[in-house]
Amino acid sequence: MRVSSSKVAVVALLADPDAPTEVAQRMARVLPARLAAKSGRDRRFDVEVVSEPFTSGSEDPLTLMRRIRDRAGAERWDVVVALTDLPLHADGHTLVVDVHHEYGLALLSLPPLGGLRLQTRARRTVEEAVLGLVDSQLKEAGGGPRRQQLPAPLAGRFTSVHPDRAGAEDAADLRYVVSGLRGHLRVLLGMVRANRPWRLVPGLSKALAAALATGAIATVNSTVWSLAKALSTPRLVIATVGSLAIMIGWLIVDAQLWHRPSKSSPEARQKARLYNTSTIVTVGIGVLVCYIGLMVINFLWALFILNDRVFASLTRSPLGAADYVTLAWFVASVATVGGALGSGLESDEAIRAAAYSKREQERRRTLESGARSSS
Repeated sequence: MRVSSSKVAVVALLADPDAPTEVAQRMARVLPARLAAKSGRDRRFDVEVVSEPFTSGSEDPLTLMRRIRDRAGAERWDVVVALTDLPLHADGHTLVVDVHHEYGLALLSLPPLGGLRLQTRARRTVEEAVLGLVDSQLKEAGGGPRRQQLPAPLAGRFTSVHPDRAGAEDAADLRYVVSGLRGHLRVLLGMVRANRPWRLVPGLSKALAAALATGAIATVNSTVWSLAKALSTPRLVIATVGSLAIMIGWLIVDAQLWHRPSKSSPEARQKARLYNTSTIVTVGIGVLVCYIGLMVINFLWALFILNDRVFASLTRSPLGAADYVTLAWFVASVATVGGALGSGLESDEAIRAAAYSKREQERRRTLESGARSSS
């Protein structure tokens, strides 16, 4: 592809369905005006959003760039930027952006942009990628040297790598990757955000029903009153941590969410650690939200059901405001353990759908089918 000599550059945002498409559609509303203002060449930009699962069945950057190039060959696009919420790896690096100047292509992985201000960071990265590609092709058309670097903001945030293109026509000629502990932490947060852990709450309807039933019964149990009255704050904290760990561990083991590397290479083990850490954090956030919700519901239930005189006669101490909080806190821990047992009634697919993004679900199904076919 080449940027045409006309004053209009057609930019395609090829986005995976779900979150990447939402990000692309939002940025497409403001991208033409921002690109025109930053280009400084009296050029207009037409931005199209195309939602297609271009990463289906593969997470190899070279394969994805080939797919993007083939897809762009059938259209009259000047520049194509593909967006996915899958973490991509190449040559031991975690990929942020792959750039192919000759064909005007860029592949952007959203997780390395982090979990906060994703829309703004993605828009800025796409702007810099598009302007760099347009500038490079205009210079080549004018006989000047092609630009092999993206604008300074992107180059300053990530590490640039020039991959070996020998024998790979569709390989990128410039790659930006994350480096250091901070960069890998940003990838982890981006993966967790892509999984949308808050969706785990409605996805565990049977487990929540079991937890609510357990909490309702425990709140009116005099033995639980005495235990809650006798427990110190450190013991309540230990009960909280223990119940959350039981729930998280049960969900991961029962739904087979743990990722095992298909190869014994260091890169495969590193990827497995990253995927498993994101799973633990995703499930942990969802379970913590459930726990806080249970605590609030149990507190309101205790306010409604408890009687001062009955409580005092059984515990030999008056019912105070702190007792409501302590009881709700302790009952939430008990109910969470009951919810872990109730989660066994959920199907594995329902839990995976609640815990993972669509792209991550497809990736894991592909790995599982590959493992079954090879065995």
